[in-house]
Amino acid sequence: MVITIDGPAGTGKSTVAQKVAEELAFDFLDTGAMYRAIGLAALRRHANLEDERELTYVARLARIAFDFSVRPPAITLNGEPVGHLLRAGDATRAASFVAVVPAVRELLVKQQQEIGASRPNLVTEGRDQGTVVFPRAELKFYLDATPAERARRRANQLRGRGEMVDIAMLQKQIMDRDWRDARRAVSPLMVPPGAEVIDTTDMPLEGVVDCIVGTARQLQKGAVGT
Repeated sequence: MVITIDGPAGTGKSTVAQKVAEELAFDFLDTGAMYRAIGLAALRRHANLEDERELTYVARLARIAFDFSVRPPAITLNGEPVGHLLRAGDATRAASFVAVVPAVRELLVKQQQEIGASRPNLVTEGRDQGTVVFPRAELKFYLDATPAERARRRANQLRGRGEMVDIAMLQKQIMDRDWRDARRAVSPLMVPPGAEVIDTTDMPLEGVVDCIVGTARQLQKGAVGT
């Protein structure tokens, strides 16, 4: 079974997907980390984030790999563990430019589909998982929340890492990212056909996880029954 969890930044996709995977003993694929890894690589090369050719060149040289023997899977960039670096503000901002480059998305979508073929029980999160990467996934979910709540959550994450936070600027960056993601030519952010939409603004994390896990277990029981 493949379970896709899509939605804009700050809706809790990664945390929810990771906990759902743990509950179901599935593998977890954090596709956002892949784009942030390319963003990190671009920053290290001092690439122009508005130059698609430069970003494509960086992506083609980058080797991204996951170690699924640990939970959550550890991610490496060119053999270097970088998981602890990918949630920083700079990497996240760079990822928003990387994600709109068609050639980069094509490279990463192919890699994500290869991972799905090799890890048949998978919970995967992103912005195009249920529409482009795994359109035939057995279960699809779309998480959403207000921009203000998403900015508050992001601010808490950054403060926890000791970073200075301007919450008004964070909210503007989130809304700008939404605009870019919804209007990009390739894999625009949208609710996947057949997906269940969950508004997480006032919903506790545990409630979102329980909703998805419960639906998955019902489907598993139905499959066993047939």
